[in-house]
Amino acid sequence: MTTLPIIDVAPLLHDRADRQAVADRIGEACRAHGFFYVTGHGVDPALVARLEALARRFFALDEPTKMQWRMALGGRAWRGWFPLGGELTSGRPDWKEGLYLGTELPDDHPAVRARTPVHGRNLFPAVEGFREAILGYMAAVTALGHRLMEGIALSLGLEAGYFDARYTADPLILFRLFNYPTQPVPEGLDVAWGVGEHTDYGLLTILHQDTVGGLAVHTPQGWIDAPPVPGSFVCNIGDMLDRMTGGRYKSTPHRVVRNTSGRDRLSFPLFFDPNFEARVQRIEGLAGAAARDDSAERWDRANVHAFNGIYGDYLLAKVSKVFPELKREVL
Repeated sequence: MTTLPIIDVAPLLHDRADRQAVADRIGEACRAHGFFYVTGHGVDPALVARLEALARRFFALDEPTKMQWRMALGGRAWRGWFPLGGELTSGRPDWKEGLYLGTELPDDHPAVRARTPVHGRNLFPAVEGFREAILGYMAAVTALGHRLMEGIALSLGLEAGYFDARYTADPLILFRLFNYPTQPVPEGLDVAWGVGEHTDYGLLTILHQDTVGGLAVHTPQGWIDAPPVPGSFVCNIGDMLDRMTGGRYKSTPHRVVRNTSGRDRLSFPLFFDPNFEARVQRIEGLAGAAARDDSAERWDRANVHAFNGIYGDYLLAKVSKVFPELKREVL
């Protein structure tokens, strides 16, 4: 396959009789390469367009202004802005800047009072309407994530509420706004990609990308492009779904090429993940699933099937490598 499938998921949203057929298509995509586009998702395009416009306004600010919301001020919540080259993949800087966000929690929330990492308040930049657009977008895409996970459960022959009952009744939602500038990389900076090859950590990533493109997916047939499809989201499964299904559904490496289009590129990944405290286990009795060491096949030589613990442990081990200077805040 040289293109990713495009799946109309409206039957999942409206509990139509043909939702199993949609689930089967999702299952085929997860077995083939772990990536697919979704249309018919119910997210208001005006909301997406407004968030794009406000994100461009924010990223156009000068660096001293954006530093008012830098990640170092986010503490254990791990929120805020980072500059170009400020995020690492496999130890090398990515050529992008970004704003880290997540579920907005007040200071008296039990998880915040317990000082649980990656839980807390966001650092919302002072761009008019930005906070409301971010929270509205996150709510809409999180609702979509719940329905997509029902489809994934059905694709595995499970009850629709399987993941909700065990992992995602209160999911860990992490959200990013990324800007990939078209400007050249300064001399002496070891940058090869917009984002280097990696897999995502959790269950499901739901990505909006603008019209510029640059995403590439490492399928069994080789690297293929995942260009923008108007009105769609790109979805991919993460390491924990790979772990739960014993490798039946594999988390697929992907990367983003450096932007040379002449226009800055935006992408908005929302990570729909297990609750931080959820203990990740293999699905019992799942046909075609078996715990095995597939590290020789993975880009990072890691064996996700050897992981045994709560999702938060896995997440923190990964993100502390992405921002090593913030590691002391949460570990």
